[in-house]
Amino acid sequence: MTHIISKEFLAIDEIGRILREGEKIELGAEAKEAIIKCREYLDSKMEDIGRPVYGVTTGFGSLCNITIAQDDLSKLQHNLVKSHACGIGAKLRPEIVRLMLLLKVQSLSYGHSGAQLETIQRLVDMYNNDILPVVYEQGSLGASGDLAPLAHLCLPIIGMGRVLYKGEEREAAELWKELGWEPVTLKSKEGLALLNGTQFMSAHAVWSLLQAERLSRWADRIAAMSIDAYDGRIEAFYPQTHRVRPHKGQVSTAENILNLLEGSEIIRGAKKHVQDPYSFRCIPQVHGATKDTIEYVKGVIEVEINSVTDNPTVFPDEDMIISAGNFHGQPIALPMDMLTLAMSELANISERRIYKLISGQRGLPSFLVAKPGLNSGFMIPQYTAASIVSQSKGLCFPASADSIPSSQGQEDHVSMGANAATKLVRVIENTEKVLAIELMNAAQALQFRRPLHSSPAIEQIFSDFRSVVPFVEDDCYFHPLIEKSIEFIRRA
Repeated sequence: MTHIISKEFLAIDEIGRILREGEKIELGAEAKEAIIKCREYLDSKMEDIGRPVYGVTTGFGSLCNITIAQDDLSKLQHNLVKSHACGIGAKLRPEIVRLMLLLKVQSLSYGHSGAQLETIQRLVDMYNNDILPVVYEQGSLGASGDLAPLAHLCLPIIGMGRVLYKGEEREAAELWKELGWEPVTLKSKEGLALLNGTQFMSAHAVWSLLQAERLSRWADRIAAMSIDAYDGRIEAFYPQTHRVRPHKGQVSTAENILNLLEGSEIIRGAKKHVQDPYSFRCIPQVHGATKDTIEYVKGVIEVEINSVTDNPTVFPDEDMIISAGNFHGQPIALPMDMLTLAMSELANISERRIYKLISGQRGLPSFLVAKPGLNSGFMIPQYTAASIVSQSKGLCFPASADSIPSSQGQEDHVSMGANAATKLVRVIENTEKVLAIELMNAAQALQFRRPLHSSPAIEQIFSDFRSVVPFVEDDCYFHPLIEKSIEFIRRA
């Protein structure tokens, strides 16, 4: 199967499918026509433009008032890509780099950027051959786009930089010779088209949203198992309560929990306690608020990945080249900060349920082992979860609240959206770990409820989980069990 790059709306769910199925990508006829039309317009315009055009006939940033000679315009773009590759820090995970390539092709395909067909095709070829540039986490201010990371993404186009190919990191120039590919000679404006964009931020956001939706589903399943393991009550999930406060996520979460616990012997049993702690009773309100945030952020990011985000923007039909600010990351920096907070809260409430399960209440043994004292049992996994949750809370300070002027004050307000993006990924990873620890605790506690059984849905999850993570009789080496639990919710 091949995904055709076109002007049709590209949904995040579709991107998820493309990645899962390993589809190749191809520029559609409409996209090629738009790309060629824009490039030909820009080439013709260069002959009689008669005025400075930012980044096309001038320098960049605060150097925008310096006019560049016609003979040096190609070198100007080459120098731009080369000089802006100032990224540093950890290397991006390959799946996010792959998303950056896809989203950069999509943005350039609309025919408002002036990139050559040859240049965009090289990005397509890199994607299809699983040639992933080495890109670094740090260096972008989130305006003027993701300059440093996109420079690293696009260095291989001009035969520079390093790439990951067949599990090995290689010099792009060396690999190009091996493949018989020539470096592309950039034309006027192309360096800006490649570097002025939000694909570093938006690739992180897309990856995070795909994971967030998965983890949101797992949070409900694991919470349902914890409810039965803790001998919780079901009334807080009845629809009557949620009809009178009908937030969409709250309503759907309550329905999920009711469906997951349908047929449970434990939930139907007589209860001595009148109500449950908030971490159980308020699952619809807390998990639901995260669901609503995911839905909102998804809508914003889908607008972004279907947009032109470089500068200047070229409009052949209107005979206009406009220098503006579509590269500014503020529209997605704020939502990414929101999603960071929402996902941190999934872990926050999960850790509280972990704590209740090991607390020796409601007929459960202290620390979920038959012989506490001799055994520490599940004492320290809760410490681990608490440590992770604390770290995520620290990462929730909004990156978008900050701005540091750059380029001698010409770029005097920036989004810091790239920092929002990398923090979001870290919190997503942390939330996955905490939920995996809760699942391990919930399964352990549920086993102490025997001979009573939970619902068919929860018992199926329990059975599948027990095939990879055993019941803990006595103290053991916990790290491998936590890793297996993480892998379970990542793959199941």
